Amino acid sequence: MNKKIAIFISGNGSNMDNIIRYFQLHHPKVNFVVFSNKKECKGISKAKNLNIETILISKTELIEGKVGDKLIDLKVDLIVLAGFLLKIPESFVRLFINKIINIHPSLLPKYGGKGMYGRYVHEAVIAKKEPESGITIHYVNEHYDEGGIISQHTVKLEKNETVESLQEKIHQLEMKYFPITIENLLQNEH
Repeated sequence: MNKKIAIFISGNGSNMDNIIRYFQLHHPKVNFVVFSNKKECKGISKAKNLNIETILISKTELIEGKVGDKLIDLKVDLIVLAGFLLKIPESFVRLFINKIINIHPSLLPKYGGKGMYGRYVHEAVIAKKEPESGITIHYVNEHYDEGGIISQHTVKLEKNETVESLQEKIHQLEMKYFPITIENLLQNEH
C-alpha cells in the first residue's frame, strides 16, 4: 500500500503515535505528515521521534485555504483528525469530500457537537446513566460530529463507572480500532 496520510493533532498525539506505529509495522510504504495548530503539544515531539515531517498551521491558514493547498501539493490520500480541536472550515471540507475522518469518544449522534470532547463527553454519558458508550469513526463535514459514520465500537458502563475508568476504556477502543479502520478505508479505495 503506497499512500500518504496527513494527521492533524492539537495535543498528546497518542492516537497519531499509535496509527503511525501500526502502519510502520504493517504497511511500511505508507507515508505520513503531521499538522498541528499547537507548537508546544506533545504530539509534535512524538512525530519527530518517529521521523515524521511536522507542519505548524494557524487557524487563519486553515480558513484561508493555505493548508488545503499544501495538502494538494503533498498529494495526500487521507486526512485523519486525531485530537485536532479547530473546526474544519466548509471550504476545506468541500476540497476533500470523504477524505477527512475523525474519531469521537461517544456513540454519535449522542454526545457530539461543539464543546463535546474528552472528559466532557464521558461526564455527560455517566450523568445520563447510559448502559454503554464507545467510539465513532466518521467522515468530517461542515458540522461538528455530523459526518457519515464509518464504524462504531462499544463498551459497557459499570454501575460505579468514573470519568477516568470510562476514559481508559474508550482509549483502548481507539488504540485497537482507529488504525484498522484507516487501513480498511485505504484498501477499499478505488
